Amino acid sequence: MFRFKADQKTYDIAGVRIGGQPGENPTVLIGSMFYGGHKIVSDEKRGIFDKDAAETLVRRQEELGEITKNPPLVDIIASSPEAMIKYIDFIAGINDKPFFIDSASPDVKIAAIKYAKETGLEKRVVYNSVSIETKENEFVALKENRIEAGILLTYTKDLMRSGAREKVVEDLRPKMEEKGVTKILVDTFVMDVPCLTPSGKATIEIKSHTGLPCGTAAHNAVSTWKGLKGMVGKEGVKAADLTASLMPAVAGADYILYGPIGSCEYIFPAVFTVDTSYRYAYRMKETIEI
Repeated sequence: MFRFKADQKTYDIAGVRIGGQPGENPTVLIGSMFYGGHKIVSDEKRGIFDKDAAETLVRRQEELGEITKNPPLVDIIASSPEAMIKYIDFIAGINDKPFFIDSASPDVKIAAIKYAKETGLEKRVVYNSVSIETKENEFVALKENRIEAGILLTYTKDLMRSGAREKVVEDLRPKMEEKGVTKILVDTFVMDVPCLTPSGKATIEIKSHTGLPCGTAAHNAVSTWKGLKGMVGKEGVKAADLTASLMPAVAGADYILYGPIGSCEYIFPAVFTVDTSYRYAYRMKETIEI
């Protein structure tokens, strides 16, 4: 539907292409693993988990990716350096795709990228993420460990304005590039359901003005919605989660962090449907130039 006037940046991250005009490249879909409460994990601090169950999840996501051509990637979430290193070893050992490293603790993420550099995996890492709250030690670590790809999280207290998100990009992009993070993926920041619209608007505006690949973790909108399950039931929550994750795709997002990897069963077919429609619109030039 959209065609952006600005030249759109397309990055190759360990063989996966991300970016471009809507319909040009399939949307990259990233499922989260090892997060707090993930049933396959028995010890979050030590990184003990059911490897067979974990591989089954990864392989199923890959099967769907093969069918739909949406690149299937993993967001590795850990609460300790020990656990993160074990998770990296596992994910990096069962495929050759890029992977995202993610933690609430900067020290865990720094340990992860140091380990990635030591083991020759730094080209496969996508750092999740840099924000206005990122401290200098993280930026130094990114440069020292030669991390090229990272998410620029447009976190802002001004939740309901898309322009505030674009201002974060203007402020953080030069600092990331200075530290060698040249493959910047913008996360237009969703915290709750009201954020979905300004996040989508920011995707359109940022791609239109900068050409940078954009996406978001729209799943946050539903995971933070207290009381929804009591209102609509389990299947209703699934429908709401699917809708939230489709909104960025319709806005032209290049990637979606869709939440728990088990959700791949309904996320991949749904995003594939949007991508298929946009692919034909792109080829036939049935688009609105903005």
